[in-house]
Amino acid sequence: MSRGRIAAATLGAAALTLPVVSELRVARPVQPPTQDWQTLPIQPAGRTRLGLSFRLPQADALGLDAAAALERLLAYPFPLLRLGAYWNRLEPARGRLVPDELDRHLDAAERAGKQVFLAVGAVKTFGYPEFFVPAHHLRRPIREGVLVHADDHAWLLEPAIEHLTRLVARYRQRACIVGWQVEHESVDPLGLEHSWRLAADFVQSEIAAVKRADPDRPILLNGFLPMSIPVAAQQWWRTRDQGDSLAFALDHADIVGLDVYPRHGLVSLGPLTVYLDGGQRPFERRLRARLLARARARGRKVMVSEGQAEPWETVVKPPDPRAGVMYSCSPEQMLHTYNTCLRWTPDLDAYLFWGAEYWLLRDQGGDPSYLRAFARVLEAQT
Repeated sequence: MSRGRIAAATLGAAALTLPVVSELRVARPVQPPTQDWQTLPIQPAGRTRLGLSFRLPQADALGLDAAAALERLLAYPFPLLRLGAYWNRLEPARGRLVPDELDRHLDAAERAGKQVFLAVGAVKTFGYPEFFVPAHHLRRPIREGVLVHADDHAWLLEPAIEHLTRLVARYRQRACIVGWQVEHESVDPLGLEHSWRLAADFVQSEIAAVKRADPDRPILLNGFLPMSIPVAAQQWWRTRDQGDSLAFALDHADIVGLDVYPRHGLVSLGPLTVYLDGGQRPFERRLRARLLARARARGRKVMVSEGQAEPWETVVKPPDPRAGVMYSCSPEQMLHTYNTCLRWTPDLDAYLFWGAEYWLLRDQGGDPSYLRAFARVLEAQT
């Protein structure tokens, strides 16, 4: 190879590498708390509805009293709440529906005057581990690496449709429910733990069942919005055969939900952690602008279904240090993410904060800053 070609190849590699390197941060995961969240300007929401998601599995994992936690959150003056209907909790035995817990949560939401998006699954619902199929409906483990098609996984699709139909029929009379979320990041892989994915025809069958049971309410489909070049590349590679959940949502949803996580841990190196911190480079801005333009052209509403407001470190359970805050999401970072998303478009339908259970855990330990930062956002709208 000539020196000129070597130089060109080196420059090309550098051009690809430098944007990625610029999105990496190396930091101590536990940072000293600051009071910056108290003075950071708050972006007006305008017509954007504000709210949060309540994750029952996360409340349990953090040792919270779920009913008390929800009641405390509902006291805040936000209009929109997302609740999950977790199949394995609703159907502990074949053919037996036990809706008492979900009924109580919806009753509480109604008393508080909230509008509710109900995530009905069936296979995936928000909140780790995101997979909530009852054991009695799993004839066998889903094979890794496969697309779960409607025809060759009828043994799963048929009970899923039966469950969705029964669930929507039960709750469609609830005036507080303003939309149904079908699946969670519907056609993406289930995190990094599994490589199987729901095929488009499987999810389309579920959507059709929900629409038959309730033709009037909109369907929300959410997807992970890549906020960095490495994440975008990985997401494209893992979903290259049928497209990712956002592409599917643009084709099949009434409302497209964006899951937005600008900063997250990659790997721990002794006392330090390597983070990806993206969202500001021209590539990411073009990606967002193109997605928003496509949604507008197709008449889809767009909302932030998950706006990062809790840490995403290199462990599943968000750490709760007494002496500091986590680098991946401090209270001021939570506000910065909100402000940034609200500037993307004046047509954003809603913004749901993700991490409210963590705020309560922090408050129990003597740190009310996350709850107070959320309150600042709401106060700024009055």
